[in-house]
Amino acid sequence: MTSKSAAAAARATVYGYPRQGSGRELKKAIERYWKGRVDADALRATAAELRRTNWRQLAEAGIHEVPTGDFSYYDHVLDTSVMVGAIPGRHRAAVQADALDGYFAMARGTQDVAPLEMTKWFDTNYHYLVPELGPDTVFTADSAKQVAELREALALGLTARPVLVGPVTYLLLAKPAPGVAADFDPLTLLDRLLPVYAEVLSDLRAAGAEWVQLDEPALVQDRTPAELNAATRAYRNLGALTERPKLLVASYFDRLGDALPVLAKAPVEGLALDFTEAAAANLDALATVGGLPGKRLIAGVVNGRNIWVNDLTKSLATLGTLLGLADRVDVAASCSLLHVPLDATAERDIEPQILRWLAFARQKTAEIVTLAKGLAQGTGSITGELAANRAALASRANSPITRDPAVRARVGAVTDANCRRSQPYGERAAAQRAHLGLPLLPTTTIGSFPQTAELRVARADLRAGRIDTAGYEERIRAEIQEVISFQEKTGLDVLVHGEAERNDMVQYFAEQLTGYLATQHGWVQSYGTRYVRPPILAGDISRPEPMTVRWTTYAQSLTPRPVKGMLTGPVTMLAWSFVRDDQPLGDTARQVALALRDEVNDLETAGTSVIQVDEPALRETLPLRAADRPGYLAWATEAFRLTTAGVRPDTQIHTHMCYAEFGDIVQAIDDLDADVISLEAARSHMQVARELAAHGYPREAGPGVYDIHSPRVPSTDEAAALLRKGLEAIPAERLWVNPDCGLKTRGWPETRASLDNLVAAAHAVRAELPTTD
Repeated sequence: MTSKSAAAAARATVYGYPRQGSGRELKKAIERYWKGRVDADALRATAAELRRTNWRQLAEAGIHEVPTGDFSYYDHVLDTSVMVGAIPGRHRAAVQADALDGYFAMARGTQDVAPLEMTKWFDTNYHYLVPELGPDTVFTADSAKQVAELREALALGLTARPVLVGPVTYLLLAKPAPGVAADFDPLTLLDRLLPVYAEVLSDLRAAGAEWVQLDEPALVQDRTPAELNAATRAYRNLGALTERPKLLVASYFDRLGDALPVLAKAPVEGLALDFTEAAAANLDALATVGGLPGKRLIAGVVNGRNIWVNDLTKSLATLGTLLGLADRVDVAASCSLLHVPLDATAERDIEPQILRWLAFARQKTAEIVTLAKGLAQGTGSITGELAANRAALASRANSPITRDPAVRARVGAVTDANCRRSQPYGERAAAQRAHLGLPLLPTTTIGSFPQTAELRVARADLRAGRIDTAGYEERIRAEIQEVISFQEKTGLDVLVHGEAERNDMVQYFAEQLTGYLATQHGWVQSYGTRYVRPPILAGDISRPEPMTVRWTTYAQSLTPRPVKGMLTGPVTMLAWSFVRDDQPLGDTARQVALALRDEVNDLETAGTSVIQVDEPALRETLPLRAADRPGYLAWATEAFRLTTAGVRPDTQIHTHMCYAEFGDIVQAIDDLDADVISLEAARSHMQVARELAAHGYPREAGPGVYDIHSPRVPSTDEAAALLRKGLEAIPAERLWVNPDCGLKTRGWPETRASLDNLVAAAHAVRAELPTTD
């Protein structure tokens, strides 16, 4: 096919779409189901209506081929485990008794049965449920969900493409099941898994699928020859099937590298590649392999992870370069639009000039359609769109919002000395022990306490003008008093004020820093029914006035025990925001770090002796390719030290991380030079404690003994058992006792019971420690 005919064939598509609905209807329906307020049929009806709405919106916007199977009640990787029959033994009875309740039990656990482990989906803030596999795993096909959703879309008269997690990525994301040897490699199950995928593909073909998309994002990471050979075998076998749909193998988040020749040679009909941040590398690699003759290429030229308008002229140039490298070139976002909010036009509080700079899922869909039209019919067919796009880009580039000379001068004056504590850790630790007087195995929490319905109503009433600021602040003071009183009665050693005044750990700070924009409806799924509104980092960052000092000082006035000051660290402020793309991330991180440094110093001046600067996103933002990591870790750890290095030796600096694979960044954790780190460890059975010990981590650590992402209450014995595991790796004088993460999403009854048991476990294990003279 010639370049001209390839252009004429260009069509618009997407890999996935936000699931929640314009008013987060899915979240509300699921949570009502959990509480017994609606039945399963009502939940399913809500879900079906949301799917239909999404598909119709996409089709009406001009998307030629809509995705199916990307919709999920909780997580698409968990859906894949159901599809291939990889149900953990402890959940099989529940799944057999009631498939929907069993599904949610795998995600959330029950009082008697632990859930699946949860961790980050590559370098995003989306969390997936980790498959548990072992040598005895038996896979069985269950294509009911995928077939049913395909038929729903086809019944609407739409062209639809089912989207599945690919078999290689699924196995590479899996872990050995509990009780299975730690060195078991799930990829050894590939030959057992492929017949199940073959059966699912056959079922989808019979249901009317012309194409099926198999997502293989794990192939953009560094892969061993054995792993690449597994990919070769997987797609050779699936491609050789006779009764199957056409296969589209999709990659995203980075460059394919050594996996591109593997997939280019595979007997599949199409590939989807990321041409945003990985554009140059993937273009070069495609040219090196001689293109994709006879294959369909879907070019992800619209950034599916950020919210800035696309440079349509630049994207058209990329698409033009791709013509002739494939039999057909179609246009898409770089990944599923799951990672961005639904619709920018819902934002009423953002200035119209700035709103022109933003593209959420619906706007990105329009960009994809415009690019496909321009590619197929020529730029003359989209003259108006190109003019409006150029004006929006110029408006942003020339706006005074984006540049503050004073902020840039301050960043330019930062020295190495600004990023180092005045004394080494050993001397600091002695000063802190003398100052704080804490027992062995000190107990604390991560920061937030339950955000009750009353608190959310009070916040909504303040926004709506139904109560004044004085009335709202009185409610916050009462909540802080209750939280402090509870912690004292429970016996916690280092307290927190509970963060009653905070809507979100990033948004709360973003709303008080210059350079940030907040949305009202920009919800993005983090996991399950947990949605966040990432703020938009549009310009240079500074702190006009203290942000947390007032409430932390008030809490400290209520108790003689130390109360932690609680801040969100610079890397997490970037990772959980939509960041600017017009300067290096390291430069932006230093701006945020200096603003937070002012807050840390003001907290110390106000009498706060323990200050926690959370960095849960440090691992999450780690580049997917090893070659790109040293540069990232250098500026990321420097930004944390710039935030925290200005305090006295006897001020104890804490940090916190959760739900990520920490083994890859233990040296970076060390380089933060925090005095204490708390980490998620309950679901992973203290794996991180062993990783810290293997590294020789010299400071204090609190691997969590209470999984807060499950409604179950851990018993005292369970928490004590985890604590003893922690002691096998970390000596008692450096081990803290705490939950995995903040308690914002939990209810008060389970929180009280769980923390009572946590403190009781600490006391029990302290009593077992040898006494010293």
